[in-house]
Amino acid sequence: MDELSLLADLHREGQRQGPGGVEETRLAIRLSGLRAWTGLKIADIGCGTGASSLVLAQDLKADVTAVDFLPDFLEKLDRTAQAAGLDHRITTHAASMEALSFADASLDAIWSEGAIYNMGFAQGIQSWRRFLKPGGILAVSELTWLTRERPAELTDHWMRAYPEVDTASAKMAVLEDNGFAPTGYFALPRHCWLDNYYRPLQARFANFLSRHAADPMAAELVAAEEAEIALYERNADYVSYGFYIARKTTD
Repeated sequence: MDELSLLADLHREGQRQGPGGVEETRLAIRLSGLRAWTGLKIADIGCGTGASSLVLAQDLKADVTAVDFLPDFLEKLDRTAQAAGLDHRITTHAASMEALSFADASLDAIWSEGAIYNMGFAQGIQSWRRFLKPGGILAVSELTWLTRERPAELTDHWMRAYPEVDTASAKMAVLEDNGFAPTGYFALPRHCWLDNYYRPLQARFANFLSRHAADPMAAELVAAEEAEIALYERNADYVSYGFYIARKTTD
């Protein structure tokens, strides 16, 4: 299997494919003001297996288009939505976040938790802005430095992996420079990384390695994940996902 197929196999059974939490999604909803809206049309971009899509559909009674480029993730979301009685509100769509087919000004909100890094923060908000109605809401979580100074090992790792990582103030400036007015921000707490993402991921390693015992790439992938987890555990005071909520300003 290639690396992408292995990653999909490792993550498909997870409730989350990155740090986050139900209460954190609900906090972002409160900061967005969307509870006062009716007839909402929302796109959840890079939805994975749909943790945030399910909350948006349930709490906001919204019509959610859940977008991911991996069909395995969407199939799991379809099953979960049906079991939760939310399949009439969630429509899954297999597509790249770089090639979305929404009509201009057709969405009340765009949601993306832990996924916009695949395009890059600036490119993502620039590309997606046109799909929002005037005054529409953008809510994204993005890798963010929590302090100005950090241990070298942490800076070196993330600057190699994702050079757009920056402070919250810098991310706010990017939003403002690209036609958005920030309305809310918070950093994800540690339990969103450890309890909700990393520990369930670690619990899947043994079965994953058993399934792919003959593939050295699988062992390399697990080793890289373990190294990232250890890096976070040593440096949790310095980095997290920042959750950014912003309103589209008039063109």
